[in-house]
Amino acid sequence: MHAMEFYGKRSLSSYMDEERKAINQSPNRAPLRTHQQISEQDLHLSPTRSMVTLMPPPSPESPWTLSPLHTPSPSLLYHCIASLHRHEGNIYSIAVSRGVVFTGSESSRVRVWRQPDCIERGYLKASSGEVRAILGYGNMLFTTHRDNKIRMWNVTNSDSFRSKKVSTLPRRSSLFIFPRASPQKHKDCISCMAYYHAEGLLYTGSWDRTVKAWRVSDKQCVDSFVAHEDNVNAIVVNQEDGCLFTCSSDGSVKVWRRLYVESSHTLTMTLKFQPSPVNALALSLSLNTCFLYSGSSDGFINFWEKEKMSGRFNHGGFLQGHRFAVLCLVAVEKLVFSGSEDTTIRVWRREEGSCYHECLAVLDGHRGPVRCLAACLEMEKVVMGFLVYSASLDQTFKVWRIRVLPDDQKKMCLDESNRSDSLKAKIMEYEMSPVLSPSWVEKKLQSSHFQ
Repeated sequence: MHAMEFYGKRSLSSYMDEERKAINQSPNRAPLRTHQQISEQDLHLSPTRSMVTLMPPPSPESPWTLSPLHTPSPSLLYHCIASLHRHEGNIYSIAVSRGVVFTGSESSRVRVWRQPDCIERGYLKASSGEVRAILGYGNMLFTTHRDNKIRMWNVTNSDSFRSKKVSTLPRRSSLFIFPRASPQKHKDCISCMAYYHAEGLLYTGSWDRTVKAWRVSDKQCVDSFVAHEDNVNAIVVNQEDGCLFTCSSDGSVKVWRRLYVESSHTLTMTLKFQPSPVNALALSLSLNTCFLYSGSSDGFINFWEKEKMSGRFNHGGFLQGHRFAVLCLVAVEKLVFSGSEDTTIRVWRREEGSCYHECLAVLDGHRGPVRCLAACLEMEKVVMGFLVYSASLDQTFKVWRIRVLPDDQKKMCLDESNRSDSLKAKIMEYEMSPVLSPSWVEKKLQSSHFQ
C-alpha cells in the first residue's frame, strides 16, 4: 500500500484569522497581483507545520505518494525526486531541452542540470543577469537579460556539456558606433519568448507592451508592434499554423496572425473574459483539438477551444482551485500543470472529446509562490510519466516524477483504498492549507481588497 501523508485539517480562513488578530485589520478582498508586483523581498518563510501520518511510512523501495485531494484520484502517483536550494537570489525561468534543464536567475550565469536527477553539468556565462526567460530548440538556446537583450547560444550535450554564444539581439550596427537607443531593442524587461519552428521566428514579449519577431537566420527584427495596454506576460505560438497568442496585465488574451507578404502581424481576436491580470498561457494540441489556457491573478484558469471550421476560439469555462494568483502554466499531452502564489502546483487532466477537466493532484512541497514551471513526457512501459520542474520564491528548485496509471492499476488502487472506511472518511475531510508567508498574508489583509 502506498503511503499518504496529510497536513492537519486547517482551513485557509482560520490561518488568516490568526494573522488578522495579530495586525488588527479587517479588510474586504485580496489584491490581484502579477509577476512584477510580487516582490521577492516579501519572502519571510513561516516554519513548516507538523504533519499527521494516517498510514505507515512507505518502504524504501516504494517512495511514491498518493495524491491528497478532497476526492482522491486513483489515476496518478507523484514523488519529489530532487530539491535544490539557491542561497541567494530567485529563479525566474526554467527550460528543458535534449536531456538537460536550464535555470535562469538574478545571476548572469544560466545553470545547466542533468535530467532527471539535477546533477549540475555546467553553466552559461553572460555579461548581464536577471534571466527572465529561457527557450531551447534543438542545439539552440535563447535567454533574455537585464539589459533588455536576447542572447543566442549553441549548446551540445554529449559526454560533457559545451556552449558557445552565437549572437546578441539586437546586434550592434558597428564595432565603433554605439547608438544611444536601438529602435529594435526592447525598452523594458523581456518577460517571455516563443519560437515558431517552421519559419525560424523568435517572438519576444516585454513589459514595454510590445512584441517583436526576430528572424533567427540573419538575426534581424522583422516586426515590432504594440500588443497590449500593459505588460506582456506570456506568449505562445501554434506550431501547426503559426498563430500567435499573447496575454497581459491589462486582463486580455490576444490572437495574432502573420501576414507573410509584409512579415507583419494582425490582430484576429481578443479574448477577455475577466478583468483580472493574465500572467500565463499554455497551448494543448492533439489530432482533433486545440485548447488555449490562461492563468490569472484571481486564481482562475480560463480555457478556450478552437472551432474546427471557423478557427475561432470559444470560451469553454474555467478551472477553479488555486486560492491566489496563477503565475505559470504548462501543457503536456492531456495534462495541464499550474503554479500559483498559493505555493501549490495543481495537475489537471482534460477528458478526451469534451471540455471536462479533473484535478488529479495538488503538489504542495514549496513554501513560497511557484514562479515558473517546465514539464516533459517520460514513458515507462504502459505507464505514462512526466517530469515536472518547479521553482519558487522560497529559493528552491524541485523535480517531480508523475505517473498516470492505466485503467487496470487504477482499479487495484481503488479496491485497496476502499478497504478502510475510516481512512476514507479522513481523506474526505482533508483540506489543503498552504504554508503561506506571514508577510504576504499581512499585506493582503491590510489592503482594501479581500477576496
